[in-house]
Amino acid sequence: MIIVHLPADGSSATMISLPRDSWVDIPGFGKDKLNAAFTYGSENGGGDAGGAKLLVTTIQNLTGLTIDHFVRVSLLGFYNVVNALGPVQVCLNEAVNDPFSAINLPAGVSSLDASQALSFVRQRHGLPNGDLDREVRQQYFLSVEARQILSAGTLLNPAKLASVLDAISSSIETDSGLNIIDLATQMRNLSPDKIRSTTIPIVGTPTITVDGNDVSIVQVDTAAMPGFIASVLGTSTPAPSAPPSPSVYDSATVSPVGEVTVTVLNGSDSDGVAASNTDTLGGFGFKTGTPGSTDTQTTTTIQYPAGNEGHAKAVAAYFPGAALEVASVSDVTVILGTDGIQATDPNAAATDAPAPATGDPTATPAPAAPPRVTPRAPASTDRRRASVFA
Repeated sequence: MIIVHLPADGSSATMISLPRDSWVDIPGFGKDKLNAAFTYGSENGGGDAGGAKLLVTTIQNLTGLTIDHFVRVSLLGFYNVVNALGPVQVCLNEAVNDPFSAINLPAGVSSLDASQALSFVRQRHGLPNGDLDREVRQQYFLSVEARQILSAGTLLNPAKLASVLDAISSSIETDSGLNIIDLATQMRNLSPDKIRSTTIPIVGTPTITVDGNDVSIVQVDTAAMPGFIASVLGTSTPAPSAPPSPSVYDSATVSPVGEVTVTVLNGSDSDGVAASNTDTLGGFGFKTGTPGSTDTQTTTTIQYPAGNEGHAKAVAAYFPGAALEVASVSDVTVILGTDGIQATDPNAAATDAPAPATGDPTATPAPAAPPRVTPRAPASTDRRRASVFA
């Protein structure tokens, strides 16, 4: 599942992947994998509409977002859209040969036809992190497709544009309120470099026992979800007045600072911040890599290798509001965005509170900040909008 968030002016877009094996609460059915929600909703006469409704409700409860529209794309629909667009170029760091998905590509640039593209986005065998890496591949492919759709070669070619729109409209299922033309109009100012991809925060991929059976799941970091969503939407959540308590931030899963190596990259519009943040983190006791720079991005993001959730959480405590995502990195990597988030001491807020005035027996310490909770407003007033693509 992918949530697509579009601001009102349509000038940017964020794709948020939700792993299919995310262990979540499904209303009326208890805990299960996220991809079970559609099946449960479609049973007993619910059909596709019932499946979509329960899936959307589950995702809304998980993220706090209000989902406006639902789009379902079948494998055949995906094939038809890619076929209408024509060959799609991708660039691989390493060669791949996976008989399960029938994909065989060299390292470097390849042009994929519709059949190869379908195999490309379905591959998970042979990828280091399985389904999580498949999500990264799907995000990459969709960004390439978006770039192709938004290019002059498509938009200024009436015949090709008509073919693409016809393929899209005939290959997807949507809710009755979604108008593809209106959506395209809202996105008229969108440029390819304003499309961002991310994944909901997770804490690991454990194997649990359910009814006597071993089940591999993706454990969602629900405590980090409000801050993650706020970072995606460009809003903010109140910073904690003290280090996170065990009930919010399980200290058993957070690695000691001295064991964590972190590298800072500058994706902001300010000079020297990667080096200054590296120095700051070193002062806090972290091991640090060589600071560097990368493409400009809006949101400060903490990337980490799958299985290193404890290291990522240790770093996240010093970057309140930053997004967390699994990525193909060797160590925890902080990419500073234009949102201005910088490394800060989580203990500072507790010590910076003003002391009661001397001689005033009635004075009381300032109350601690409330927990970071972002409630979901009613649909009529909530400006946080998204569409979910399943």
